[in-house]
Amino acid sequence: MNTEIDNKAYLGMELLRFTTAGSVDDGKSTLIGRLLYDSKSIFIDQYEAIVATSKRKGDDYVNLALLTDGLRAEREQGITIDVAYRYFATPKRKFIIADTPGHIQYTRNMVTGASTANLALILVDARKGLLEQTQRHTFIAALLGIPHIVFCINKMDLVDYSQEVYDKIRDDIEGFTSKLDVKDIQFMPVSALIGDNVVHKSKKMKWYQGATLMYLLETIHIGSDHNHIDCRFPVQTVIRPQNNAYHDYRGYAGRIAGGIFKPGDEVLVLPSGFSTKIKAINNFEGELQEAYAPMSVSMQLEDELDISRGDMIVREHNQPHMEQDIELMICWMSQKKIVQNGKYIVKHITNDVKCIVKEINYKVNINTLHRIEEDKEIGMNDIARIRIRTTRPLLYDRYTRNRITGSLVLIDEGTNETVGAGMIL
Repeated sequence: MNTEIDNKAYLGMELLRFTTAGSVDDGKSTLIGRLLYDSKSIFIDQYEAIVATSKRKGDDYVNLALLTDGLRAEREQGITIDVAYRYFATPKRKFIIADTPGHIQYTRNMVTGASTANLALILVDARKGLLEQTQRHTFIAALLGIPHIVFCINKMDLVDYSQEVYDKIRDDIEGFTSKLDVKDIQFMPVSALIGDNVVHKSKKMKWYQGATLMYLLETIHIGSDHNHIDCRFPVQTVIRPQNNAYHDYRGYAGRIAGGIFKPGDEVLVLPSGFSTKIKAINNFEGELQEAYAPMSVSMQLEDELDISRGDMIVREHNQPHMEQDIELMICWMSQKKIVQNGKYIVKHITNDVKCIVKEINYKVNINTLHRIEEDKEIGMNDIARIRIRTTRPLLYDRYTRNRITGSLVLIDEGTNETVGAGMIL
């Protein structure tokens, strides 16, 4: 197979985004290092570098966690602080990994890494079982609408590969997740340090009849994770080349947030409410007969309408909500507490508007899932239900229906700092 065909095959491969989470020292970075090493996704010089570093630190093994622990502070403390992104591919699929921190004070980093993930890998130390931080990460993964959650019961080598220990932890987790709305939950016993059930099947846990982690990542179905029912095309920019080849070309470019669009479809432009038909759909490869989420395309319409950034192309009989008063769950990410009646900038898809926080309803106790209605002080890493009023109506769907049109971020007007990530209810 020549290089051109290889490149085309690579571009056409399905992409799986997944995030790792768990308590400190549960082995998240080691697991990713093992995935990369056993799947032959690292270069020889990278491996030689971590071998040398492991020897210099006095480790009697090759510390594969060094592949992902990129910050100097992380290497010195042996923990993950920032979100580390890694990219690799196998013959079956491309992957983007977000390795997120385990400390409670870095919960906001986990929200950042998990916001676009198809799958969450949550590690549990087999010696410690279900901890509060595991519950916290599971709740956030469910709140963010991650379709697939895989619990890796790690360090099975330190509990003599005991099926009883694994079954007990699995029962505890199932009891907790029964209160959450998660579509797909799976479990597997692994040893990231040794490599059991990561890429290769473990010979020491023959009682486990399930797949290895790599096989699951390569084969899990993610095609239906996107909403292909509700047609949503937020306009990002208007393309007008105005040259001799494309003198009259006017295209509306953006990323499809939901549904399937085809040339000839009757569509509605919001918020203006004008109806028209799709004349053509293009991407970098040429003209398309259909386009769907999450493709980035340019649409031409049959009528010349006044359309600009922030508008949305939808179907006439399937429209999003268009309102100014919006209820949402917010993950607060700033050291400055949220201010009732405070003013913020809302970034929603391709729209920027201003808003005021009208009401703080309650804060969530992440460990018990109970509402705390008497405590209205929302600080960093807290999750709360609030109501905002925007200066202009937003075009949105419920977050549980569409993660793209149902999410937004709040930005501090004075510092331009992203202070909150919101899921619209």
